[in-house]
Amino acid sequence: MTAISSLPRGDVHVNAQDRLGPFEPWRCALSHGGINTTPLPTRVREGIAQLRPRLIRIFLQEHFAIYPERSRFDWTRLDPFMDALADTGAKLVACITIKPPVLFPTVDHAIWRPTSVSEWQQVISQLVKRYSVDRPLVSYWEVGNETDIGEGGGCPFLIPDPKDYFEFYRTTIKPILEAFPAAKVGGPASCWVENEPLPGLVQLCRETGVQLDFVSWHLYHDDPRRHTAGVEKAKALLAGFPGKRPEMLVTEWSKSFDPVSSQDLAFLPRRAATIAACLLAMHEAGLDWSFYYHIWDQVFYPEPFASFFSSDGIAMMVRHWNELPHRFGMFGVGEEVRPHYFLYQMLARLGDERLAASSDDADLWVLAARSDRQLSALLVNFDPRCSRDLVATVHLSGLQPGRKLVTLFRLDRDRRWRVGRLELLPVERREVYAPASFLRQLYSPADSIALLTLTDLA
Repeated sequence: MTAISSLPRGDVHVNAQDRLGPFEPWRCALSHGGINTTPLPTRVREGIAQLRPRLIRIFLQEHFAIYPERSRFDWTRLDPFMDALADTGAKLVACITIKPPVLFPTVDHAIWRPTSVSEWQQVISQLVKRYSVDRPLVSYWEVGNETDIGEGGGCPFLIPDPKDYFEFYRTTIKPILEAFPAAKVGGPASCWVENEPLPGLVQLCRETGVQLDFVSWHLYHDDPRRHTAGVEKAKALLAGFPGKRPEMLVTEWSKSFDPVSSQDLAFLPRRAATIAACLLAMHEAGLDWSFYYHIWDQVFYPEPFASFFSSDGIAMMVRHWNELPHRFGMFGVGEEVRPHYFLYQMLARLGDERLAASSDDADLWVLAARSDRQLSALLVNFDPRCSRDLVATVHLSGLQPGRKLVTLFRLDRDRRWRVGRLELLPVERREVYAPASFLRQLYSPADSIALLTLTDLA
């Protein structure tokens, strides 16, 4: 206790009467897939369902082999994959990365134009009919994935030239909108918001009036300021866009790639704190949707990629997912839950109305919200260089005086959760009497995430 008493202190301020509008935690969405065809296992999909996601972004990768030969469709691999995702309760953002060999007989990620445009459009039409019309699962259709780097991004289309990508985009969205006029269409899922073909796509759609409902990009970085910068650059790019501004979607994001791959790293509190700080930064900047990558770590099997990936591309995938796997998943390959799963559980518990909140310490990131009978504050102790232990004092004002139940949850080294039930356990729970202005001190270890709630008892 003496050591805690001597720690530096940071102050956080939350005003229960300064309401900023709706809080929509479901805009912090999830991303999955691109590695193999295995559906989400029961434990994982039930765990994700507990988070009540509105959207999950997925890869419709060629390994599903939905068009194995001319005039024949095969849904036997993709249907179970989609069924498992549907069990989470989410709608889907489907990224089109199929490349049927019958339309692309040469394995070369730089070849993006199919041998028959009309047949490509028929394939896309049947894909959309199956998963947006006959089975209303997909509401957003994203054209291509990391088309600025091709196989380096795990998918078989390299289309860095904006004019080429625009032609591919326009050709592909035509059958999507004919089959499902309510679809939202966009792309190009670039590795960064400034990378072509994203700026060129925006400009060409602006000039021609071609439908563009959203733009998408990706980022793997540990500095929250970099994530904020992406949103600000996207806003500038879209400024003055005619009609309704396209939505901004970061359809893949996570922390930086680690130079060392170890199961232990996946459970360190710094990983969850990095994810939390970056998530808060993006949404504070005004992002429409973020999609954390990914839900469940997977094994890469080379054989299903052989028909559409080069040998170098396959070797890259083996290295990334088998030899030095990134371990980004909320669940590991063995379905073990990781700490950042509970970050999303915390977000879902915050409430539905955002409150004004501020911090006097740059290392303390704060987000506050309320519901009818509860006020909540999420605190993240994170410095991109090196975090330090703190004592945080949360100053709450504008409260309705009365009896409250104070509950504190914290993600740190101690792994306070029930594995079987995926239930986060409290550090402390106690009754208090709170006047209109009330404060609460809490120990905030370096790289920890805390959720403080005050629930009315009478």
